[in-house]
Amino acid sequence: MIMQKRLSDIPVSVLDLATITQGQTPADAFKRSLELAQEAEGLGFLRYWFAEHHNMESVASAATSVLIGYVAGGTKIIRVGAGGIMLPNHAPLVIAEQFGTLEALYPHRIDLGLGRAPGTDGLTAMALRRNLQSADNFPSDVMELITYLGPRDEAARVRAIPGEGSDVPVWLLGSSTYSAQLAAHLGLPFAFAAHFAPTYLEEALKLCKQNFQPSQYLPQPYAMACINVTAAGTDEEARHLATSFYQVFLGLIRNNRKPLQPPVDEALLDWNEAERLTLQQMMKYSFIGSVDTVQKSLQSFLDNTNVNEIMIASHIYDLEAKKKSYRLIAPLFNRQTNR
Repeated sequence: MIMQKRLSDIPVSVLDLATITQGQTPADAFKRSLELAQEAEGLGFLRYWFAEHHNMESVASAATSVLIGYVAGGTKIIRVGAGGIMLPNHAPLVIAEQFGTLEALYPHRIDLGLGRAPGTDGLTAMALRRNLQSADNFPSDVMELITYLGPRDEAARVRAIPGEGSDVPVWLLGSSTYSAQLAAHLGLPFAFAAHFAPTYLEEALKLCKQNFQPSQYLPQPYAMACINVTAAGTDEEARHLATSFYQVFLGLIRNNRKPLQPPVDEALLDWNEAERLTLQQMMKYSFIGSVDTVQKSLQSFLDNTNVNEIMIASHIYDLEAKKKSYRLIAPLFNRQTNR
């Protein structure tokens, strides 16, 4: 019999894209991310992750490991990590050295989430990878990377220094069932990107749990879902703030990407019916409203998925409104106050 979880039983974490807002620079975005991470730490969030994306005007987290170091250096106890590094864009040894360095600087606070998508468009992927077939090597690249981060082996001809012996926790990330099955096979924690690709969430979680093989990393499956959350004092205020979020997704649909825009009257968004339906599908796991509204919908989500952890993404233009959203959400969960 599955024990039903309450939100207060599980931790909550944050996914940040180092969002560039209208009129601001990447430098402004980095300062904003640090301020938000400090807020999240004080509120008891467990993790603060950055995602690798490229060639996007609203996202400044392309050099993910550099940004992780900046934020880890400005915080004290919150775990800081990648959600994730798009491994086919990199040599596994390079990532092992980068995250080995981060772990040496900030012990027991670094997470390494790995994805197999490019995190960008096809042309930019070619500029990054030179060879798009590299995604086919994802399972072997993951194992190579884990080996570099594993026990010190002086006989190895190639070693990650720093990196070896660091045992940085490795997660597999996905928006389909592929990485869920690989995570189950390798006995690694799994995170699903339901904040932009909700279609296969339930199937992926089911496969991860049913096929899980205990490992030296995990004795039993551990799954996290990333979803969109915008909380405010009232449902109406939250819906208004969420129009910035709608504009981001409309920009993706129309291939007209811009820095994050201020909220607008929803009637001014001028989307057609096809765009509205696409937006609704992409936003299936988006929770917008007052704290009471969000709490009820989040509890229903937890009832349906039984995940071990929830990570939130929040495309909120105003910094103070975003902090307020964090403050409203945090008390609903098991906050990390005694680490």
